[in-house]
Amino acid sequence: MQTTFNLRQFEPGDLDKVMRINQTCLPENYSPDFFIDLHDRFPETFIVAEEDGRIVGYIMCRIETNFFNLTSGGKKGHVISIAVLPEHQHKGIGEALLNEALKNMKTIYHAKECYLEVRVSNVPAIRLYRKLGYYIKRTLHGYYADNESAYMMTKKL
Repeated sequence: MQTTFNLRQFEPGDLDKVMRINQTCLPENYSPDFFIDLHDRFPETFIVAEEDGRIVGYIMCRIETNFFNLTSGGKKGHVISIAVLPEHQHKGIGEALLNEALKNMKTIYHAKECYLEVRVSNVPAIRLYRKLGYYIKRTLHGYYADNESAYMMTKKL
């Protein structure tokens, strides 16, 4: 598959475009301050994908310590949100965003593990996460605002 997109770090001027993608693709939406706070604290894991100079996807993550006792000690990466506009899906953008964030979690922040939550109904995302080595750690019943459950999926880095 030929790559027609490029990845780069999020910049504050990208905020409106990233928020539009978040609102288009996901029912969980965040305040502008939430996006900027994550960028300020963990800029290397807040990445956008561009195609023809237009932002078409993003991933934002944070680094946590001893959260949920996923392993004994150490830092964990947490994928907070990842989205690719529907017309740009199935091009490898989501996988590339995730791989870049995971690489930075490990090399820059020295995270030992990464986890995320995903709707149990989001079969394409679950398939991608499994392909990248994630496994289901537990089910979080009624996790989302609409009461849908989530899988917590995790992966060693």
